[in-house]
Amino acid sequence: MTIRLHHLAAAAALLAFGTAGTVSAQETITVGVQVPTTGPEATYGTDMKNAMEIAVDEINANGGLLGRQVEILVGDSACDPQQSVNAASKLASSDVVGVVGGYCSGATLPTLKTYGDANTPFVITAANSTKLIPANPGNAFMINSTGFDQVAKAVEFFESQGIEKLAIVDQGDAYSQDLATLTADEWNKRGHTVVTSETVNKGEQSFSSLVTKIKSGGADAVFWTAYYADGGLLIRQLRQGGYQGLIAVGDGSNSPKLFEIAGRAAEGVYCFSNPTAEFLPGAKQFIEAYAENYNGHAPGPYSALSYDGMKLMAWAIEEAGSTEPDAIRQALASVDGQSWLTGAISFTDKNTLARSNFIILKGEGGAWTLNSK
Repeated sequence: MTIRLHHLAAAAALLAFGTAGTVSAQETITVGVQVPTTGPEATYGTDMKNAMEIAVDEINANGGLLGRQVEILVGDSACDPQQSVNAASKLASSDVVGVVGGYCSGATLPTLKTYGDANTPFVITAANSTKLIPANPGNAFMINSTGFDQVAKAVEFFESQGIEKLAIVDQGDAYSQDLATLTADEWNKRGHTVVTSETVNKGEQSFSSLVTKIKSGGADAVFWTAYYADGGLLIRQLRQGGYQGLIAVGDGSNSPKLFEIAGRAAEGVYCFSNPTAEFLPGAKQFIEAYAENYNGHAPGPYSALSYDGMKLMAWAIEEAGSTEPDAIRQALASVDGQSWLTGAISFTDKNTLARSNFIILKGEGGAWTLNSK
């Protein structure tokens, strides 16, 4: 596999001065990639970048785009709002024709203005907070279903399990707090009770007081709406503290690393998940290519969506017949059921995916399995 990847500084030098034996900027099309390659969510970001590299290699093997080869330029968001804006500013001021990525909603949110001001087409592959919708200036397109869809899936599932009293725990960021608030509102609207609604700090090590509060409140189920790193620890301490009710997590905790942190406590935990490669019938070749090129590793939870995001951007460029941003944006808006790994893509008038792509997973045998009930 030939990886056409440049860091921002190296790419700037290359584009400015060129190198013997290297194609010039005029002979390539550069797509920006915004993912966390450092920080607590770097594993997710690296998985996403790897998947996009596979997509780019396939595109180049088939002749590239508009007769030119494609390369990617990575901006590290680190899942930090300020660093994300810095990375977005550098990408927007480079020769990228569009950007694919966006993982943490809180870090993606402030980049919308940056890309909007630069008129840069942006395919958002993972971030799905509903707060992104009103902030979208019109050039961003979300291919992961939004928090509204996740709440609908979660509430439907909790009701099917006979849950009446729900405890909801978030970490105060744009993604987890949005999901928590929407769930609580819908749960109350349906005549049920939220007995505990708690915001905890990232990196917190002891949840003993929260465990006591959840147990004394009589919660039938606990819904952790944040990320796996701290979620795994909370799950372990809930079970160690004697909590026996249902535990569910949002898509930000869809990671095999949850099982490393929570251990046996993750058995029976449910996850409301975006579509992941291992449960997609058409992803066999992608999974094999990923393992072959990345030391036998399996694709991460957002790899399939990231692959599709890059393929969608490529489709839009070809459809537009141009690298002009307005033409690409109009092509993205016109997508009507084109399908890659994760299924058909069409957009609402808010540039959100026009269908729900959420599935329910269950922890069994130290791994996620597709919930069949």
